[in-house]
Amino acid sequence: MRIESIEAIPIEIPLKKNFGGSTYTVLTRCTVVTRMRTDTGLVSEVYNGDNREHGREIVRLIREHARPLARGMSIFEGERVWERLFATSHLSRDRKVLLEAIACVDCALWDLVGKALGKSVCALLGGYRSRLPIISIGGYYMEGKTLADIGREMEAYRRAGMAGCKFKVGGLTPEDDAKRVDAARKAAGPDFILAVDANRGWSADDAIRFSRLIEPLDIRWFEEPCHWYDDAALMARVRQATRIPVTAGQSEITSHGVRRLVDAGAVDLVNVDASECGGVTEWRRAAALCGVAGLQMAHHEESQISQHLLAAVPHGTYAECFADPERDPVWQTMWANRPSIKDGMLDVAQGPGFGIVLDEGLIRRYRVD
Repeated sequence: MRIESIEAIPIEIPLKKNFGGSTYTVLTRCTVVTRMRTDTGLVSEVYNGDNREHGREIVRLIREHARPLARGMSIFEGERVWERLFATSHLSRDRKVLLEAIACVDCALWDLVGKALGKSVCALLGGYRSRLPIISIGGYYMEGKTLADIGREMEAYRRAGMAGCKFKVGGLTPEDDAKRVDAARKAAGPDFILAVDANRGWSADDAIRFSRLIEPLDIRWFEEPCHWYDDAALMARVRQATRIPVTAGQSEITSHGVRRLVDAGAVDLVNVDASECGGVTEWRRAAALCGVAGLQMAHHEESQISQHLLAAVPHGTYAECFADPERDPVWQTMWANRPSIKDGMLDVAQGPGFGIVLDEGLIRRYRVD
């Protein structure tokens, strides 16, 4: 069973307001749909990423570079396909975008293998559990947003069935952000998972000051606390100074970058993103590194992919999503058969491959190629 063709479709859906963190803005929900077809007529159905600036470039790379290299190869030689695509990274100026393109192809290939064998990707990777807790990303900075508004936001996530929230910090002083987190905890209650994410917004000193202010609030993890330029060493300082577990990995694009975090003693959890690090094939290498090191695995966004990965391994934690319908119309609507959420738990899709069915009408409306 061999790869005959690959179709990549860039999707861009305008949002009604800015969903930004401490170091970025989000005005559009973007993703890439990848349909890989075999010589026997089997077709993948998968989407990857939230590529606000590079979706069209990712599609170009797939069409002009990845597709010719992968065509004719067996769907059961995924490591060889990945190696052939990754070899082109030595020639690329923007390796991050190239790895995102490789991820689209790699995930489509895993979807096909699952469909060919009648197994979910979760089962192919180990099938450790069939359900996962799921948390929403939230706490965004918005003009005029009050502490009372934060409380209402947390209540909305509980009503949506979420087990918790990953809350944005790092855009204000440690003291002001601590007040926001305190408001979230009071509104959500003690049984609600609450993590914080600074998106590399602080120095180590500010991150330590903030962590000590929020330690009494039972924070699940402190994600990407420190500036990018020496993040591993700075996070190791933060980790030594606080009881709150430190998390990073979404900014890494290979398992080698994850190894750097592990070797530096910088993290307690790793949330490397399969859609940004070259797909399932590379993610499982990172997961193996973390398993041996005794670190837990999270996953940055992408619950349509992450549900299978995190449920497959014993050290997986929570799937992430955007429970606010205005933030992610892809998760809310385009993923037509999204598993139901109840009591903070997501049932992992049991169909073959990733088990994804997409809304064709939305794809036609928002494709930009």
